[in-house]
Amino acid sequence: MNPNSQQKNKGNKKKGKDNKSSFWRNLITSLSIFIILIIIYSSIVGSTNQVPNIPISQLASDVTAGKVTSITVTDDTLNIVYTNGDKKQAEKEVGTALTESLVNYGVTKDKLAGVQINIQSQSGFMYWLINLAPFIIPIVFIAIFIWFITRQVKGAGMQAFTFGQSKARITLPHDKKQQVTFKDIAGAKEAKEELSEIVDFLKNPKKFLDIGARIPKGIILMGAPGTGKTLLARAVAGEAGVSFFSISGSEFVEMFVGVGASRVRDLFKMAKAAAPAIIFVDEIDAVGRVRGTGVGGGNDEREQTLNQILVEMDGFEPNEKVIVMAATNRPDVLDPALLRPGRFDRRVTIDLPDRHDREAILEIHARKKPFAEDVNLMVIAERTPGFSGADLYSLMNEAAILAARENRLKVAQFDLVRSIEKVMMGPERKSHLLSVREKELTAFHEAGHALVASVLPYADPVHKVSIISRGRAAGYTLHLPLEDRKMQSKKEFLDDIAVALSGFVTEKIIFDDVTTGPSNDLQVSTGLARDMVTKYGMSDKLGALALESAGGRTMFGAGIEDGEYSEKVSGEIDAEVSLIMKEAYKKAEGVIEKHRQLLDAIAKRLIEKETIERAEFESILVANGVTPKKKVDFVSQV
Repeated sequence: MNPNSQQKNKGNKKKGKDNKSSFWRNLITSLSIFIILIIIYSSIVGSTNQVPNIPISQLASDVTAGKVTSITVTDDTLNIVYTNGDKKQAEKEVGTALTESLVNYGVTKDKLAGVQINIQSQSGFMYWLINLAPFIIPIVFIAIFIWFITRQVKGAGMQAFTFGQSKARITLPHDKKQQVTFKDIAGAKEAKEELSEIVDFLKNPKKFLDIGARIPKGIILMGAPGTGKTLLARAVAGEAGVSFFSISGSEFVEMFVGVGASRVRDLFKMAKAAAPAIIFVDEIDAVGRVRGTGVGGGNDEREQTLNQILVEMDGFEPNEKVIVMAATNRPDVLDPALLRPGRFDRRVTIDLPDRHDREAILEIHARKKPFAEDVNLMVIAERTPGFSGADLYSLMNEAAILAARENRLKVAQFDLVRSIEKVMMGPERKSHLLSVREKELTAFHEAGHALVASVLPYADPVHKVSIISRGRAAGYTLHLPLEDRKMQSKKEFLDDIAVALSGFVTEKIIFDDVTTGPSNDLQVSTGLARDMVTKYGMSDKLGALALESAGGRTMFGAGIEDGEYSEKVSGEIDAEVSLIMKEAYKKAEGVIEKHRQLLDAIAKRLIEKETIERAEFESILVANGVTPKKKVDFVSQV
């Protein structure tokens, strides 16, 4: 497929999308032209009927009475001018001279001698326009109406013919504006190494074919949302310099049976014609889910589309230079036939970036942003564990917005720090003012989180404590680890639960009452305790058993776990979860009662300043005999 035909195809698709707006635009245009023609015709006809007509006998009487100054003869029409300035018209007899007609009506030659008679022959544009307007205007209107109807029928016909065509967006090799290479992607080192051989094959397929190697037909990119799956696919096409056909899995499926399969055939046909090329299907789980679930009936359009994808991928010749890439964050729901060798037989997992990768990603997003001298991206990378590439992009963008909102020309470190909290928890709610009691309660609640996190041996250091409302939280305590971790131990989980419960425990101790504030803390801690028992085998009573899967099913927007165990085991699970929660409660209670003076000091400073940063918080710890320590990776919210 040459570039001209591709551009023409894209133009036809865009024209089909604008068909509805084009209909109304053409209709309004046609009506406007019709109205203008009516106004012109009315003005012309109206101008010819302004002069009154009189009979020839009346003219003869007026001439005899000496009232007529001049008469202009135009064919059989007489334009009469009276001595008082009036103008009138009359029609003379056909084939008879005017003087002869007037003499027949008794006008003497003396009276005729006193009247100026002019003979004028009609010609020119206005003459023909006046005479032909009654015929031309209806013909013009009918022609415009036929053109309008033909245009609409043509548009509907083209739309019908292109209904089963692929809607893939095409990036051509010479399109430098949209081209992405591996230099534009930071991190994902292993994924780029896996994909580099695909680039090598597209550039030099003969090297692989001569030795008998067969490059994978399909590569599926798996990873959390925002990790850069689509960006990596575009980078492969950019590095190889080949055409890139991008489409979403949901774009295949329509309400009409067979449309999705037709679009799949058309997409592969276009890619083979433009080979070497890459086909990228984003969110392939929209059509690639396991078949046979019974959803959609016996002729489910989604299943027909999936079948066509399987057939097209299996029908490649060994020397076909078309690579199919797909992306999903739910590889567990894909049909096994998609993942077998010969189809998507290469799986590339893209993990969340570590600290060094996050720093490199921040540097890429910082290329076009002016920074102040105090900006340190390494510090920002340390304070963003668990952030994806998309989160880091949002962070940099929010920082630039904050600086622009305050009419500053450079982005400062303070803007980046604030944007971290905004991305994690939402914007500050400055209009949400707490009452004196609510402010005191929130201060003690967050002080309880910060105190327990600082004392327990397996808790990460506290970076910030605040009672300023942000998002849905009335206050928050920020815990961040010193380094990224891929695994978490049982002791760390138990300390996490104790830290989460410490706000609830503090309210009970200080105010002898509890509020709705710790509701999120209770949900997080209870869920974590259940996962310890059912997924991670961390229960002493039940032992090393995985009683629930990591995913589960979804119905009506709510998760449904596949609990394949008896009611007795279910009761034991509940008992173990309750035991873990009670022990964590006692642990948090013991820490708070032992360090009550430190708790009061933190709460008092929070009431005064509303926000305590890490350096100031550690000085309070030292002043009260607690050595600052490091460790926990979540945000406790009230």
